[in-house]
Amino acid sequence: MNVLAFFAHPDDETMLAGGTLALLAREGAQVHYVCATRGEGGELGEPALCSRAELGEVREQELVCAVRALHGRSLTFLGHVDPTVGEDDEVFSYSDNLTFVAGQLTSSIEQFKAEVVLTHGSNGEYGHPAHRFTYQAALVAVRALAEQATAPVLYSVSASFVDHPLPFLANQDDPANLVLDTSLVLEAKQAAALCHRTQHALFVRRLSEEAGRQLSVPEVIVSLESLHRVFPPLDNDLDDPLAEMLASYILKQA
Repeated sequence: MNVLAFFAHPDDETMLAGGTLALLAREGAQVHYVCATRGEGGELGEPALCSRAELGEVREQELVCAVRALHGRSLTFLGHVDPTVGEDDEVFSYSDNLTFVAGQLTSSIEQFKAEVVLTHGSNGEYGHPAHRFTYQAALVAVRALAEQATAPVLYSVSASFVDHPLPFLANQDDPANLVLDTSLVLEAKQAAALCHRTQHALFVRRLSEEAGRQLSVPEVIVSLESLHRVFPPLDNDLDDPLAEMLASYILKQA
């Protein structure tokens, strides 16, 4: 099975769905990664690990490392520039041209003969405009391919369910159709997270504050992950290759 993981920035793939992606690779899927930007506008690390001008190249290599840790088959960057975080931590989308980005994704789906696409949730997890835009582009691309009867199954990540381990990242409008135990590949997900060195402070900041102590990156990596089937809707009788492949890891299915 060919899977395409489409995310806005380096590290999104790991922190939101690294366990699922590693499980798919373990079960024999060819997982292809497509990243819209190189994360040029993100954090530099604490202390800074590079200059702002160098960050895109550094994060590109961090994602290369993470994809290797998750046993991905390929990595493609779409070439969009990630805007720098603004005042009061305001974040922005990398594009407003939905048709163009959906077209880029369609080309990747066709290139890799993807049967399944995984992407951000409709709420952008914590409301990130780039995440929401990426979800919208994926939906446009898949719906267009459906008109040709060549559409993959589209899933969004970090779907909402009771006792979500990271509720501040849960997409509240996307109820979980699959809740997965990815503990078997937790070490691979942790290794991928450690690849994203410039983002380590970001990974642990909120949870360290909640815990009242400084946490390490491996401590904040969770094994419980969830997916929402976006297209086709669940009432469609189409076979679902992802659910079939991951059946032994499903804790809850709706």
